[in-house]
Amino acid sequence: MLFLAASGILKPEMIPITYKFRSSMKTALLCYQDGAFTSVRNDEALVFSEAQLVMGFGAPELVSAPESYDFLKQQFPSANIVLCSSSGEIYDKEVRDGTITISASTFVSTTMATAMVTIDDFTSAYEAGKELIQLMPVTGLRLVLVLSDGGKVNGSELVKGMNAVKPDHVLITGGLAGDADRFEKTYVGLNGYPEPGKIVAIGFYGEKLVLSHGSLGGWDAFGLERIVTRSEQNIVYEIDHKNALDLYINYLGEYAAELPGSALLFPLSLTLEGCNETVVRTILSIDNVAKTMTFAGDLPEGSKVKFMRANFDKLIDAASDAAGSCLTIAQASPKLALLISCVGRKIILGNRIEEEVEAVADMFGAQTVLTGFYSYGEISPLQPFSNCEFHNQTMTITGLNEME
Repeated sequence: MLFLAASGILKPEMIPITYKFRSSMKTALLCYQDGAFTSVRNDEALVFSEAQLVMGFGAPELVSAPESYDFLKQQFPSANIVLCSSSGEIYDKEVRDGTITISASTFVSTTMATAMVTIDDFTSAYEAGKELIQLMPVTGLRLVLVLSDGGKVNGSELVKGMNAVKPDHVLITGGLAGDADRFEKTYVGLNGYPEPGKIVAIGFYGEKLVLSHGSLGGWDAFGLERIVTRSEQNIVYEIDHKNALDLYINYLGEYAAELPGSALLFPLSLTLEGCNETVVRTILSIDNVAKTMTFAGDLPEGSKVKFMRANFDKLIDAASDAAGSCLTIAQASPKLALLISCVGRKIILGNRIEEEVEAVADMFGAQTVLTGFYSYGEISPLQPFSNCEFHNQTMTITGLNEME
């Protein structure tokens, strides 16, 4: 198989790549609504009572309802059950609202450990991130999948805390729970009723576990590179010693009258300190009195930033390239692909939103089960198995499989 360089990403020339080994992992995909499963994909006849891991992503009102967890516990009595509210759920090639999309998986040799912390028990998300990783047994740890409250938790600080204590070569991926486009209250739960303020980690262990990941945005940068000259974590006051909001409004032109909604069309790229890699930062709100902008992640003083704008085709291509990154790493399609994409992408793409999911499905092929959700932030490394970073406006993919 040849690999071609495209936009800096190694991308397979021919797709999809099928398994190069026999897989011992089984995964079923289900959709829950109105007290029952309304759709089921169970190609391998997974026995529900034997499921070891169940992940559900869905509408906040459904995820937080006690009867939803009670139903799943009855269906999957032996499984670790993780629930996370979303801004839209991914079921195979579809993007749905008002449901819970559920993946149920079994493994032969892979084992798991779980942990949960509450953000209110810590002085900062940094400390919560450290504690979460330190609760994971170290020996044999390969992957930590993190699902966090999306309203109370500073994603940038959470990631910094996790990176500060994680063992070398351990992959950390995940995302922040969503609340449609309301930004009011999000829910996460582990083996119990989901609540606001929770952060859950699932640790995966085993030499036969096959992991892959990818995260790309597809935004166009424009204008000069500028310096953040005054900020406090995710609140920006000045860029290039000028009022940040005034500068931003000037760049938006005709779109300025539509703030804060139009801010989703014009995020900032942030160049990380000490390297040339960039992440995207979405504007959550503006304060016309204080003349400040609040972002979904930190923008430290001294950061280099550029304005960005949406390019619909490039957003969809980026989803395909994120899947290509997974194929490059694992040299095979995953059995289960967890897709975490930003609510901003869902709002921007509108009725084209399923195209980015279909682009991923086309890369992986029919043997891969797709699940996931639209989030308030994504967690993934920029380089294979390096430290994780906090992203906005990206399609982030985590691939899971197990060799027989």
